[in-house]
Amino acid sequence: MAAPGAGLPAELVRLRGSIDNIDAALVYLLAERFKATQQVGVLKASRGLPPSDPAREARQVARLRTLAHEAELDPVFAEKFLAFIVDEVIRHHEAIASDARTAG
Repeated sequence: MAAPGAGLPAELVRLRGSIDNIDAALVYLLAERFKATQQVGVLKASRGLPPSDPAREARQVARLRTLAHEAELDPVFAEKFLAFIVDEVIRHHEAIASDARTAG
């Protein structure tokens, strides 16, 4: 069996290695983000706060668009990515709130 990257240009192998490292970092960063948002969901549920906060979400979208522009990343893509994450967070918060109501 040939080694991964055998016969490929060294630059391509190097770039793919960097991409793999970045992907791994993204997974760990997302895991940390979701650990924090789970704690937020528990706190919101214990205080009877709603799972979503549209005002904060709007501020985050504006902030992310600015960061994306500064980083030379398509702001539309960045906004879609954030929306995907926020939708998942809200789903988790709704489940936490539902569990808290059932247990309470």
